[in-house]
This record gives sequence, C-alpha cells and structure tokens, in this order.
Amino acid sequence: MTNSELLTAADVELMQGLAQRLTATHPELVNSDASYGELAWNWGRGRAAFGENWRRRLWFSDGELVAWGWAQLPRWARLSDGTVKEVTGAYLAHQVHPDHAGLLDEVIDWFDATAPGLERAVLPSALDEVALGRWAAHGYKTDPDALGDTGAWTQLNQRDLTDIERPELPEGFRFRTADEAGPEAAVQGHLNAWHPSAYSIEAYEGVRGAAGYCGDLHVLVEAPDGTMASSAIMWFDEANRTVEFEPVGTHPDYRRLRLGRALLLHGMGLAREVGAVHATVACLGAPGHPAARGLYYSVGFEKFTWDAPLVKGADV
Repeated sequence: MTNSELLTAADVELMQGLAQRLTATHPELVNSDASYGELAWNWGRGRAAFGENWRRRLWFSDGELVAWGWAQLPRWARLSDGTVKEVTGAYLAHQVHPDHAGLLDEVIDWFDATAPGLERAVLPSALDEVALGRWAAHGYKTDPDALGDTGAWTQLNQRDLTDIERPELPEGFRFRTADEAGPEAAVQGHLNAWHPSAYSIEAYEGVRGAAGYCGDLHVLVEAPDGTMASSAIMWFDEANRTVEFEPVGTHPDYRRLRLGRALLLHGMGLAREVGAVHATVACLGAPGHPAARGLYYSVGFEKFTWDAPLVKGADV
C-alpha cells in the first residue's frame, strides 16, 4: 500500500516509529536525516514556512510503515538578517527497512517523477552497500562538491552515558532550560549561534509540538549579561533509551570558553536522569570542518556512521 501527498505531523510520527525500529536492530542503516530526533527537528522548524513544498510517499506492509520518501522541492527562505535564500534543487529524505529493500527502487522512481527537470540530491548511509548499488543503477553519482575538504556531508557520533565528566562553566554563566527561559530566549539562543537563520518563534512552536520534544531537555547557557550564549535540543527516544543532540551551537562571541563542552556534559547528565543510556550527535565530517568534530570527540563521542552524498543532474 502506498500514497502520496503533503507531509503531515502524523506522517512524521510514523517515520519516527520506523527510525526507532531500525535503531533497535540496524542502527548503522538509519540515514542521517531519518533519525528519531532529526525528523522531529526538520519537521518542526520548517513545516510552517516550507510545508507546501514538501511531498511524501509512504509504503506499508501489513499495516506497518516500512519505507518512506520526503521530497523537499525548490523554495525561498527568508533569513533573520532580512536576506532571502533560494533553494533551486530537490532533496530526498528517505528510509527503507532492510527487510523490504526492494522498495528502494520504488522510492527512487517516485522521487525522480516528483522532481523532474531538477537537480536531485540524497544522503544514504555510506554503510548501506545494497542501497548505494541501487542509487547508482538509477544514475545517481557521488556529489563532486562533497569530495573536497569543505564538503557538507555529515557523520554520526555516539557514546554511552556512563562516566560523564562534571561540567564546568566560567564564573557568572549558568545553565538554563527552554521551559525556564521561555520561547523568546530559546529562539534567540539558536539565532545567536546560527545567524543568519530562517528560525523564528513560529518555527519554535512547531519544534515544541513535534513528537519527542521536551523543554527540560532543551538546554542553554546564559552569559552574565543575559545573552543566551549556547544552546542544544536533546530528543529522547524512550524505546531505545537513546538521546540525540540536534542542534548544538554557540554564539561566535562566546566561543573558546568551553561552553559547548560544558553544555554537552550537562545535557548528557540530564538525559541519564530521565533514563537514557546512549547518546548521538551529528557533525560535518569533511577534513576542513574540524571544530564541532573535535568538540564531540573531547566529551567521549566516537564516529559511528556517515553520509554518502549523491546527486543526479537536472538533465538526467
């Protein structure tokens, strides 16, 4: 059974359910944009602004979701500095359960039919050899922009939640939660780290409404002058007792103070208190992007999986 229409919140919860099942049995095959937390974050922050350009198709077996595709079509994004960014190509987020691997050909055909005449991009797991073979058979090739030192592909890092260091903040700084600080502070914390960004109060309301969000696991570091200097959201997958950090960022003026390190350690401690035993966080994996990778390694994370960025030209 399949169907195709605009993506809804109910669809995302089904997709998160597939992510949970795969995390339990084949964690190395969970695509970077198809994890429990990443799905919630991307849906919540973009649904109001970009939802009309999101198409999806779902595949079921015996009433259970076993594959899905989420096509993100060209759009305009207004950023916090007043500029507008145009996205001209199409991108596919997707996941196929390995027991139904043959459906990937249908997912690819659907994406090609949904985005004809556009450059198409996708990020399968580099460890999914079966899937990589099918993408190649459909004309998708390694993205040349990803091959250099500054490629934009990501790697997923993981660690268990034993032996967490005690976090230390500089004098006058303090930890906050989004529930304590309020929506405006939570949004400003993100904008301070990721300026310019399309994030807004409306986007945050979408994030708060996404399955898996908990304001007590949305943590910030407040500077002595009240600036939200660092922030992170943790998404708790109770079924697998794992927590995913997404996103994590620090205000440029407050970097090199080890705030991000303290925030991660503090967050892992909070996650352990609610029952998590495992944590993940993604970062840019290319050699020219060492900062975040080094931060995560410094608090015990290790590389687990990584993207294989693929593209197909508009004329193919």
